[in-house]
Amino acid sequence: MDFSECFKLSNQLCRFSPDGKCLASGVQYRLVVRSANTLQILQLFTCVDQIQHIEWSSDSQFILCAMYKRGVVQVWSLEQPDWHCKIDEGSAGLVASCWSPDGRHILNTTEFHLRITVWSLCTKSVSYIKYPKACQQGIAFTKDGRYMALAERRDCKDYVSLFVCSDWQLLRHFDTETQDIAGIEWAPNGCVLAVWDTCLEYKILLYSLDGRLLSTYRAYEWSLGIKSVAWSPSSQFLAIGSYDEKVRILNHVTWKKITEFEHPVTVTSPKIVVYKEMEKSPAVETDKLPFPPSRTMASSLFSTKSKYEIVQLPASLHHVKPAVDRANPRIGVGMLAFSSDNCFLATRNDNIPNAVWIWDMQKMKLFVVLEQLCAIQLFQWDPCRSRLAMCTANSRVYLWSPAGCVSVQVPVEGDFQVVSLCWHSTGDSVALTSKENFCICYLEREAEEVK
Repeated sequence: MDFSECFKLSNQLCRFSPDGKCLASGVQYRLVVRSANTLQILQLFTCVDQIQHIEWSSDSQFILCAMYKRGVVQVWSLEQPDWHCKIDEGSAGLVASCWSPDGRHILNTTEFHLRITVWSLCTKSVSYIKYPKACQQGIAFTKDGRYMALAERRDCKDYVSLFVCSDWQLLRHFDTETQDIAGIEWAPNGCVLAVWDTCLEYKILLYSLDGRLLSTYRAYEWSLGIKSVAWSPSSQFLAIGSYDEKVRILNHVTWKKITEFEHPVTVTSPKIVVYKEMEKSPAVETDKLPFPPSRTMASSLFSTKSKYEIVQLPASLHHVKPAVDRANPRIGVGMLAFSSDNCFLATRNDNIPNAVWIWDMQKMKLFVVLEQLCAIQLFQWDPCRSRLAMCTANSRVYLWSPAGCVSVQVPVEGDFQVVSLCWHSTGDSVALTSKENFCICYLEREAEEVK
């Protein structure tokens, strides 16, 4: 495992291109495009203000830079660096900007969610979509890029509109049996749209492409409901994370619950492996060191290191008592993600913030629990194999695979707290970001793959 040097960064803006050839990062008002292999600068673009969001087009030819405070979006071309595009929403303002799947249209959401403006880079035409709903996940594209679903709010009632992305014509429009839509998400095969209600109402609805209601699922009717939702890559399973600290798995045939996963504070089953991160200060013979030691030497010699140890069962996990009388209480399953091969599901129960639970989706059982020293900030699966990367806002990156797990110190000078990460499309490297810097962690291919 090797690490690159550190590079400056703003707002954690660091993205690999979809084709894996380039890496874009934002530094104040500059957009820096590097080679993903050598990290040499390929292009340097200057925007009109500090960049708050960057996004690659699907074909890796263009990069969108959004400056929400100014209501401006600038688009840059890698093939034609002299070409440029500037979109100014003016007094309407700007709160969100994204690419359409074809990489030639930009969707801008105005302030107060009054409308979505669709800008075409090819024809320079403009289309308007009214009544977008102000919710966390209000726009969803099918994986093949043919259709877009949009959550809407009209006359105090929820609706969903389906658009054809080739010409932005309305395909279907139907009302939903929800009080207040919280999010929508297409199944990876593009056949089913999941729509879930506000956290105060446990309800998830499954709609077909022609707007038919296929099924409605409600686990209970008290207090807080759904907190997170994830489709498996095969579209066979829909995982629902709830405020009652459980994950419920629905199947794609009957849309009924086939199992539920609990997150107890104490793990007792002998069939489960619990890895616990242990911290250890290295023994240093100070009389053999030069004085004063260099900053790099000091940080590497005197920093505490960590490793995983297998805990004897029963194992008690660190948990936080939630303040249930406050908004957004720290309770329930707030993070879940399927591995790319459908074999595993990783979850985090927010009131057990230091633990990652990994479930075997073939046996529908808990497989491994990883307990960290600090709260989990983010975890993300390798896009090509069953390997999970995690960060906990300290100077380490953590990796798990069925073969075991490892804690790796990021060997950079100064304070580098990993708060976010993203995989390269090949799974051969991970971009690690702190609040002001980023570096690349290069991973060795597993021996079996090399053979």
